[in-house]
Amino acid sequence: MTELERYINQRKQRDNEFAENFEAGYLSFKLGYLLARTREEKGISQEQLANDLNWELSLISQLETQTENFDISTIEKYVKALGKKLFVEIRTPAVN
Repeated sequence: MTELERYINQRKQRDNEFAENFEAGYLSFKLGYLLARTREEKGISQEQLANDLNWELSLISQLETQTENFDISTIEKYVKALGKKLFVEIRTPAVN
């Protein structure tokens, strides 16, 4: 475990607000990353996807970096345009 990981774990244990905000921010970052990676793996540029969806290019860019600002139906349209399907799952978190 790195020094940064130790710090994050310790901070999460003593600061519930930090823990909640960290997890939400991380999930948003991860989703944006997955969206961009999926698009890139399909060999589609942001410009091409924006044209396919009839969206502004800035919307594609924002969706790939700030997913917390978008509703699921918008994310689903993005994913569907790439020939993929969006699944949402609710799980009980693992106990540390």
